[in-house]
Amino acid sequence: MEPKIFKPNPADEFFIEEGCHILENANSEADEAVSIARARVAPGVSTAWHWLEGITERYLILAGRGLAEVGDLPPTEVGPGDVVLIPPGVRQRITNIGADDLVFSCICSPRFRAECYRGMD
Repeated sequence: MEPKIFKPNPADEFFIEEGCHILENANSEADEAVSIARARVAPGVSTAWHWLEGITERYLILAGRGLAEVGDLPPTEVGPGDVVLIPPGVRQRITNIGADDLVFSCICSPRFRAECYRGMD
């Protein structure tokens, strides 16, 4: 692996059908161990129930208030500084319960790959 500095461009943010906006901070074949993305959920929006195959995900809440639902845990309010740990294969969603955008980093190991995403109907 070679040293690298990632500089994401805010203009590259995109909307996913799950219900949030994503900006990839670092997701590269050069670093298979981890990926980092910024997620942004609008007030009153819940992301779709989903799970990741073979990937552990962590949400590091940066701004706003959310209601995290992970596996069989009770729905739990989260805010800046909180970390939500989501093991592989565990269902998850998050709802913005505040008046401003809910913003969090998604830290995945190994790195996120779209083919590992599983939506739940």
